[in-house]
Amino acid sequence: MITIRNITLRRGTKVVLQEAGVTLQPGEKVGLIGRNGAGKSSLFALLTNRLHADAGDVEIPPRWRVGEVAQDMPETEDGATEFVLQGDRPLQAAQAALAAAEASGDGHAMAEAHLQLDEAGAFDARARAQALLLGLGFKNEQLDAPVNSFSGGWRMRLQLARALMCPAELLLLDEPTNHLDLDALVWLEAWLKRFDGLMIVISHDREFLDAITRVTVHLDERTLTRYGGNYSAFEEMRAERLSLAAAAFSKQQDRIAHLQKFIDRFKAKASKAKQAQSRVKALARMEKLAPVLTSSDFDFEFREPLSLPNPMLSFDALTCGYGDKPIVRDFSRSVLAGQRIGVLGANGQGKSTLVKTIAHALAPLSGRMTEGKGLVIGYFAQQEVDVLSLDDGPLMHMVRLARDIGPAAREQELRDFLGSFRFTGEMVQQPVGSLSGGEKARLVLAMLVWQRPNLLLMDEPTNHLDLTTREALSIALNEFEGTVMLVSHDRALLRETCDEFWLVAGGSVQPFDGDLDDYQRWLLEVSRAAAKGQPAPPVPRAAVAQAPEAAPERGPKADAKPRTAAPRDDRKNAAAARSQVANRTRPMRQEVQQIDARLHKLADEKTELEEQLARGKRPPAEIAETGRRLNHIAAEIAMLEERWLELQSEIEAITTAG
Repeated sequence: MITIRNITLRRGTKVVLQEAGVTLQPGEKVGLIGRNGAGKSSLFALLTNRLHADAGDVEIPPRWRVGEVAQDMPETEDGATEFVLQGDRPLQAAQAALAAAEASGDGHAMAEAHLQLDEAGAFDARARAQALLLGLGFKNEQLDAPVNSFSGGWRMRLQLARALMCPAELLLLDEPTNHLDLDALVWLEAWLKRFDGLMIVISHDREFLDAITRVTVHLDERTLTRYGGNYSAFEEMRAERLSLAAAAFSKQQDRIAHLQKFIDRFKAKASKAKQAQSRVKALARMEKLAPVLTSSDFDFEFREPLSLPNPMLSFDALTCGYGDKPIVRDFSRSVLAGQRIGVLGANGQGKSTLVKTIAHALAPLSGRMTEGKGLVIGYFAQQEVDVLSLDDGPLMHMVRLARDIGPAAREQELRDFLGSFRFTGEMVQQPVGSLSGGEKARLVLAMLVWQRPNLLLMDEPTNHLDLTTREALSIALNEFEGTVMLVSHDRALLRETCDEFWLVAGGSVQPFDGDLDDYQRWLLEVSRAAAKGQPAPPVPRAAVAQAPEAAPERGPKADAKPRTAAPRDDRKNAAAARSQVANRTRPMRQEVQQIDARLHKLADEKTELEEQLARGKRPPAEIAETGRRLNHIAAEIAMLEERWLELQSEIEAITTAG
């Protein structure tokens, strides 16, 4: 159990926590939320002893192991799998103990070290490490590639895999989804649901929090407030609490006004002086309630486009890529006025490459891209530094934008506009390089709004935005009258703003007929097919293609899928289906029987070896050999049990489908 009691924490002159407290139980899945800059990461540093409280106590069981994603970029020539394995501290300690025992020739120490290795799961550790890497989106050929060969985003995935590799009673995750695509994010959710320790996660992804957390701790106004439930439940409970607080504040203001009116009226009258003085004391004793202020008052809107060309863009055999390396090939399609397109696909498939080509940040390798008359593109780059000058302040960016692109404006008008995006006072002159990630993202949004675009290209716009700013962006995109193309791992934003999806995969771009739930199911089918060495299932496609001349209808989709004819002979078809299911599952059922028999033999051998070790009085070399054999048995049992579960799942799936 973690107990935080009356904690006060300062960072420089800023008080991050003041007499704050909360209690967290083992096994809880906790979402830590709050505005950017509220102090969430500082609380993590407090829990890991990187910071020390100015007052109060933090109690964590001394034997608890803590898993945390390191924020520094790793620099090493070690292979990816080896780097992840290094995160398993018990395994590393056992390997070091075995090396020391072998160097000294101590047989007893060797036997103990082998038992430690068994407890640490040494014989399947490499497989577990590679399963983590594959789940997070790495390819088979990358499993042993040097860490230094990966880009920054992939190195952060390596740090995440390394943290997950460590057996821990407390797992701290600070924005773990920032560098993940939807495929890896779905996998991570499933993994974290199975984690049985206490987990605290900082995230601004609403659906991720809803999926994995059951407790929410809100850091606001230097205090910690615990809510039972996920983020959606927190929103409801907080809204109710704010409503009650607002009512209490309003009621108190009425009472204060009444007392003050009496004091002002009778304080000069001798006959009423005692009563007036009594009212003054009552007013002084009254604990003043603060007005209800929330962090959700930030909002903005995209200006109405000056024109809406239709089609906005047409692609004819467009091929995109870098240098002479094509990534997306022969793409032919039109982008129409009013469309809301979500671009799906795993990292590395070409989503950002496609968006950069449309935004003219990359030149097409071949093919043609035709723009509608009056097209104005607003581009939000995944890396803000691609469109920002780190040495200039927000005001200089706006001055340059108004001068070079328009519309033109006076400096005071630009200052007022920046103020609506929370850039006030001297902050408008502050170099962008010193701004936080969320502040840079807000500046890019401000620059987009100023340009009055009719086509928005948004490449991971929410990476550094807190939840309230994400909500403001969602509202603004829904009210925008132009066209939106959105690349994002924020499923809530995709659900709320997109009417259709394009899938970038295997070098092509094609429409995906379905919603995000359909996409997640399709990803699962692809994963299962890959595990069995089978071809990937086809991408869901609409039965009736959309006419290129017409703008899409907004709202629920009509069911365009053809109906299948009713079977002529239900009884005959049912018998044939049962026979087909039996034939398909027969090899699996036979393999299950073989696994059962092998597991019985291994269990008997394991029992006999453990009894031999318990009797003792054997030569050290035999003890060591027995320990090694026990480890091999444990590894084989684990592998067979996993295969048994996989077969049972396949049998059940085939039987259910049949």
